[in-house]
Amino acid sequence: MATEPREAALGAGEEVASGMPQLDPSSYPNQIFWLIVALIAIYFVLSRVALPRISSVLAERQGTITNDIAAAEELKQKATEAERAYDKALADARSEANRITEENKAKMQSELDRATEKAEAEIAAQQVESEKRITEIRDNAMASVEEVAKDTALAVVNAMGFEGDRDQVDSAVDKRLKGAA
Repeated sequence: MATEPREAALGAGEEVASGMPQLDPSSYPNQIFWLIVALIAIYFVLSRVALPRISSVLAERQGTITNDIAAAEELKQKATEAERAYDKALADARSEANRITEENKAKMQSELDRATEKAEAEIAAQQVESEKRITEIRDNAMASVEEVAKDTALAVVNAMGFEGDRDQVDSAVDKRLKGAA
């Protein structure tokens, strides 16, 4: 078995230790030596290779973060300036729109006033013309009524069996119309 060759190597009179060989106190100096050698080798590898690479990566990250923060601050400032410019442009546009609206209202009101004055003048002219025509029609109607009255009076006198004189009937009708008027 596995313990027999070891017993043969140690000799017949010595005791054989059972268990893990790392826990055997006789191998401690050898284990300590190799532990120190391994730690020194790890220290040199870490200090000469790994740690400089890690520190350069960390420094690069820190620089990138710092640059990104600075760029973000600059962009934030530009965004704030753009917002101010937008607000100013919006306010200017609103005031310009109000000004244009007021100008258009005033222009439309003046055009409306001119159109109203023109319409009123046309209405007044038509009214004067209408009054002239009404006066003419009334005068013509009165003349027609007078003529009809004279003809009717002459016809009534003739119908009653009298012979009427045209001049006498006309003067009687004229007197009567002037007296009624």
